[in-house]
Amino acid sequence: MTPARLAVLILLTLVAVAIALLLQRRRSEPPSAPSYRAPQQLDRADFREPAARLLVVMFSSATCNSCPAAWATIEHVAGEWDAPGELAVQRIDVQDDPDLHTRYRIDGVPTTIVADADGVVGQAFFGPVEAESVRTALAGLS
Repeated sequence: MTPARLAVLILLTLVAVAIALLLQRRRSEPPSAPSYRAPQQLDRADFREPAARLLVVMFSSATCNSCPAAWATIEHVAGEWDAPGELAVQRIDVQDDPDLHTRYRIDGVPTTIVADADGVVGQAFFGPVEAESVRTALAGLS
């Protein structure tokens, strides 16, 4: 290989590396993740049994894979509740009530919220929820 060809080869290699580095820097940022914020207050009139002392509401979706198990956990805890009429539980699928999901800015499912009679949110859970966590949240509002 002649020195002129070697110089051209080295020059082309350096240009290719410079272009690759430039393109790598120009890559866009990854999409932002949802914020998963919970409301601090609920309007109890938006939910069934607004007179109940406590509310557990799960915002969900018919396409959510973990929602059925989370709902089963909530129903199990509700079934253990000794005081009839004191605890209301409700599942709200986005397909059935998109306005309520929008109103409370629910951006991920399942989102489970435990609130008192005034609608003050005591605890919120994002994703699957454990029975003991729901029990503890209810006890904290009792």
